[in-house]
Amino acid sequence: MIFLVDRIFNLYSTLILIYVLMSWFPGAYQTKLGQWLGKIVEPYLSLFNFIPPIAGLSFAPVVALIVLQPVEWGVDFILGLLGLY
Repeated sequence: MIFLVDRIFNLYSTLILIYVLMSWFPGAYQTKLGQWLGKIVEPYLSLFNFIPPIAGLSFAPVVALIVLQPVEWGVDFILGLLGLY
């Protein structure tokens, strides 16, 4: 069970990374893939919009990915306590 949760968190992190890299390509967010990724990752990324950009670069996705790691550890810990390895 913990392996499955880890895979899900890794997949979500990868989707965030792909979504952020799409910003380098004009019109990429308007494609079907961009819209689909936006529906999946924007609700989480929007939690970090309070972080101001520095020199025109937003570090909110980096912070979002950093925060996602301890959340994964917490879920793994709770699953371990419940005996759902």
